[in-house]
Amino acid sequence: MQKTKSFDDLGIEPPLLRAVQRLGYTSPTQVQVEGIPAVLAGRDVICSARTGSGKTAAFLLPIIQRLTKHPARRTRVLVLSPTRELAVQTEAMLKDLAGGTGVKGKAVYGGVGMQLQERALRAGVDMVMATPGRLLDHLGRGYVDFRDLQVLVLDEADRMLDMGFLPDVREIISALPKRRQTLLFGATIPREVEQLAREIMHEPLRVTVGRQDQPPEAIRHTAYPVQEYLKTGLLVELLRREGMKSSLVFTRTKWRADRLARELFEAGFRVGLIHGGRTQSQREAALAGFRAGREPVLVATDVAARGLDIYGITHVVNYDVPPTVTDYIHRVGRTARFEAAGDAITLVAPFEENDLRGIGRDLGYKFLGESVPGFDYNASPPPRSTRRPEQRWEARTRRAEGWTRPRPSGQGRYGKKMVRRGSESRFRGPRRGRPGTNR
Repeated sequence: MQKTKSFDDLGIEPPLLRAVQRLGYTSPTQVQVEGIPAVLAGRDVICSARTGSGKTAAFLLPIIQRLTKHPARRTRVLVLSPTRELAVQTEAMLKDLAGGTGVKGKAVYGGVGMQLQERALRAGVDMVMATPGRLLDHLGRGYVDFRDLQVLVLDEADRMLDMGFLPDVREIISALPKRRQTLLFGATIPREVEQLAREIMHEPLRVTVGRQDQPPEAIRHTAYPVQEYLKTGLLVELLRREGMKSSLVFTRTKWRADRLARELFEAGFRVGLIHGGRTQSQREAALAGFRAGREPVLVATDVAARGLDIYGITHVVNYDVPPTVTDYIHRVGRTARFEAAGDAITLVAPFEENDLRGIGRDLGYKFLGESVPGFDYNASPPPRSTRRPEQRWEARTRRAEGWTRPRPSGQGRYGKKMVRRGSESRFRGPRRGRPGTNR
């Protein structure tokens, strides 16, 4: 297929072309090349592509263009998203692309009051970006009218399946006009999602870009074997080294995320925190600070692993080894977006080595263990806490606001290496000598 050189070639009209240029998009991605003309033509589309491939713009650009041709302050487009963060992100991109066109949208999600959302829905908006649960609340109260709906977008449909939202999605679809255009997007298209597509779509065009069972090729994968109690200390050393300008750190649980964010803050880092136990305002503030660079470290559970489009993440750190290869792919896919380079670092405790071997075996990678010169891998474990369990729990759950106080941190360099060798995966411990060499 001959590569399309510009958005103009795809049928995008001048007002939107100017918006695209303002956002710094120089040429369309493959998803946009194949998807935009089909959406403009009114076809149903099933698109399977990695996160960061430009799927959101692939449906927003043609939808905005169609809406501007027939202005009406009625809800004509519904975008269903699995998470609050993705709904807010889609709303923000709509504002960026539709500025000056008159097209308006509203993100609708839980964790915040319904009054402002109700007011916007009653006044009428062109597009609604919603999570399934909160949208059902508004539907039950009669706050939203979908009689004029023209387009349904199921964004990150595979994630909605993972989170158990498909029954809610089916209930919402039953309240929509049967004559409409339906667009379905996901990193993968599992069997249950495929079945849903057969039920609700008409002769959809299928767009598949790249292998979905592999992380982006531009990612450098590194593993650091370390005792569990030394993980935070090793992470601090890594973060203090040159190049880790924007780091997304994943933990296994909300409690571990809370504790790690506190420890990194106490070590002098500006750090944000998002997980399912944080309020919506806290999550939005953390993401805003991370995007703006005010808090260059963001600690998160897997709530952030799917759908978030944060450009410029240089490093993804698995503080805990993810349980499955799919989780690994989703996590590390936060970096190396839009063909940029990125680093995926995994801290591996002895009890996690088998899990990492399994991930490597599934991906066809051989992870070579790295070490940080000067770090004391033989340090003694910290003394056990003398506080009672309820006291420890209180300390765990205490929320710290304003973890943004700057403190100086040093800089340096560290190496990284990933070896791909067929389907074999053998984990090796830390190598002696300078990281990134074979010595």
